Amino acid sequence: MSVPTTLALVGTTGGAGTTRLAVELASALAADGRGVAILDASFATHGLSDYVSGTLSPDITQLVTDEVDEPLSSGLVNLDIDAAGRVAVCPAAAPFERLARAMTPDAAQAFEGRISDAANRFDHVIVDTPPIASNPAVAAATTCERVALVAPASVRGADAVSRVRARVADVGASVDAVVSTFGALDDADVVIPESEYAAVTEAPAANEDDELAAGVVAAASVLLDIELSAITESGGVLSSVEGYVRR
Repeated sequence: MSVPTTLALVGTTGGAGTTRLAVELASALAADGRGVAILDASFATHGLSDYVSGTLSPDITQLVTDEVDEPLSSGLVNLDIDAAGRVAVCPAAAPFERLARAMTPDAAQAFEGRISDAANRFDHVIVDTPPIASNPAVAAATTCERVALVAPASVRGADAVSRVRARVADVGASVDAVVSTFGALDDADVVIPESEYAAVTEAPAANEDDELAAGVVAAASVLLDIELSAITESGGVLSSVEGYVRR
């Protein structure tokens, strides 16, 4: 069985930690020598843009509207990480007028093409996806090989899982796993613990926080069928990984 290339991390609520999980997971994969692209489907929030500096031109919304003929590489920005591999991100940073045009069905079809293009160029593609309530989110859920719901460990997060799972089914896709963040939900398949290294400027933090590292390694195993070796050299990480897999 081949390792999945494309993964949609679908937030079930605002503030679920989906973007941070995408960055931590991608960085762990890069530490293992892999090339990873993170594409932003959360056009309205611009959360992924916080992890890079400088002017984003073209951003992902331009690449699915005005700049559809430009190569994906023109919108990719490398994360500054110490890793054998590479993490390149394509964030959204759009004015309202372009944001509206990037939400159309035609733009969603172009976004599907960008996912496929990235899959041809990288070992893995992670799509930072908002709750299924927009065309870009639907494109991510229906195009990616794996779909994971990301829910905070709270009553609100637990309630949102069933609602967003139903929306994923409504668009003809299926949920492969549920990831709980900031602690454990009872029905989560994998748990990402809360970390003291919460600031954007501290990401990626798995190399500083063994518990976070163990959760990220568990996520790679559950979501992508990958056993990461580069960040499990510490005995503390290796011995605790199973505690973050709930299956």
